Parts: sequence; structure tokens; C-alpha cells
Amino acid sequence: MASERTGYVQSVTRAFDLLEQLANAGGVMGLSDLAAKLELPVPTIHRLMRTLVNHGFAYQLPSRQYALGPRLIRLGAIATQTTGAWAQPILDALVRDLGETVNMASLESDRMIYIAQAASPHAMRMFTEIGRRVYCHCTGVGKAVLATLPDDQVRAMIDRVGMPSQTDRTMTDIDSLLADLSLIRRRGYAIDEGEQELGVRCYSVAVPNATVPTAMSVSGPAVRMTPELRERAIPRLQEAVRGLAEALYATPA
Repeated sequence: MASERTGYVQSVTRAFDLLEQLANAGGVMGLSDLAAKLELPVPTIHRLMRTLVNHGFAYQLPSRQYALGPRLIRLGAIATQTTGAWAQPILDALVRDLGETVNMASLESDRMIYIAQAASPHAMRMFTEIGRRVYCHCTGVGKAVLATLPDDQVRAMIDRVGMPSQTDRTMTDIDSLLADLSLIRRRGYAIDEGEQELGVRCYSVAVPNATVPTAMSVSGPAVRMTPELRERAIPRLQEAVRGLAEALYATPA
């Protein structure tokens, strides 16, 4: 919904709202649907979209729908690298405290992309390449992020990418996933119980109020990821994501 925001340039705010709506819809929407979502006249939306198209931030499909444009790729890649680099000291501190690998990942095109990692000092440890993309339904970071979204948005995402099985513990039906997300919302953290890789357990917490849905996790061999470690890890993760949110997403004066 469009709204007046004191101290903001209205047309710029509306343009960003359009990009957010396109992203929420999986990257493609029609003009009338965008107008309905933002509660603005179609001619106003058309002028804004033409401006975005002219600058490469959107383009029009043969169907007359609009899609996110290629110029956003470079901006997103640089922003992702910067965020990961800024958060690295936080991840390093968590590894020193918990002794297991800590990852940070963000939602990109319906999947999670790993943007930062601090590795465990153990010889047997988890390692995920920065830039690796994984499904949301079978990873701790992915489920933590999905739990921040409305169920209808989760359903739309799953319709687009599916729920392929990674191990015999992967959830492959939407009802089981939505039930798990409800539990995650109540307790405040997600668990991956060998759903992405057998023998691996992961605890994850979403970054609150993130402009791009993001989560932080601690993971390792299930034998070391004990209930005692969980009791230490969850408060530390929650503290870390709150600090990250305050630093990165606070509204400037």
C-alpha cells in the first residue's frame, strides 16, 4: 500500500515499492496488479515503470507484464558482498564462542545464497562455498527466512521452485513445511535435522527487519550439535542478528 512518508521523496519511494512488489511476486507482475497492490492509478504506475525500464531496473515482457531488470544484478551482487564483509567479525566472534561453523545467507530469486562464513576450528566441520545457492525448504537459513513471510507468499515460492528431496529427511510437501514454519515462528529459530545433508544439524535465526530476507546459522556434525550447544547458540545468534539489524537496517535520521 502506498503511504505518505515524511522526509522522503514520494516518487522515489513509489519506485522502490514497485521493485519490492515485483520481487515478492517472483519478479514478474502486470500493470493492473501493481496498481492494485500500491493503491495507485494505473497511469501513475505506468510512468514509474517506464522510468525503471529506461534505467534498466525493469523490462517489459511480450505478455506486457513487467519483470525485474538486469541492472539490479550488479547492484545486488555488490550489496551482498558488502553486507557479508561487514558481518564477518560478528561471525568470527560466534565461532570463537561456539566452536562450530557460522554462516549467513540471503534470499535471492526464491533460493538462499550464502554471503559470509566463519569456519569451525575442528578438523571435521561444515564448509559451504560463498555464493552457493540452496533451496529454502531444506536448510536452516532458508526455513528461518520463510518463517518471516506470509504463508501465501511461501506457497507461491514453492509453486515456482518445488520441494526437491535432498536426503531421506527432507520435507517434500507444503503442509509439512507450513507446520514447521509455524513452529519456528513460535520458538524463534529454525532447525535443519539432516534435511540438506545427512549427519548435519543446523540452528538458524532470521535477521529482523532485513530489507533482503537474511538469516544466520550455526551448523556442524549432529553428534556435536547437542541440546547443550543449542541452549548456548540460540541466544548468541539472536543477539548477533539484532545487532546486525540495528547496524544495517536502522532508518537514517
